Amino acid sequence: MKLGVKEIEQIIPHRHPFLLVDCIEELEPGVRAVGRKCVTFHEDFFAGHFPGEPVMPGVLILEALAQVGAVAVLCQEENKGKTAYFGGISHARFRQKVVPGDQLKLECEIIRRKGPVGIGKAVATVEGKTAAEAELTFMIG
Repeated sequence: MKLGVKEIEQIIPHRHPFLLVDCIEELEPGVRAVGRKCVTFHEDFFAGHFPGEPVMPGVLILEALAQVGAVAVLCQEENKGKTAYFGGISHARFRQKVVPGDQLKLECEIIRRKGPVGIGKAVATVEGKTAAEAELTFMIG
């Protein structure tokens, strides 16, 4: 199942400039999702991070991963209309810079779930190389 921005906006509450996912390419509700973010020089955050050497902030890469995971969880019938909130970030590692022109592949697999709380294993890659990875704890509310 592929989703564009309009479909993503029907599932999660994020909007420009904070919607950091351009599309969802693969979706298994409640299990996993794979999305894409085409990083352009026109992103608002590049104005100050860093002038002369634009680098996508690592926390925004993690946020993009969390948004993909939120799509996987919130598209389930029992979670429609709800919001997924960050509960924690564990084992975060940043392996390479993400710069304008890069295309981020964002993958999040839900590895644990108990009631409204769960954990997603998330990996962001550029051309097959890991840019960032983490375990993201979420709470559905």
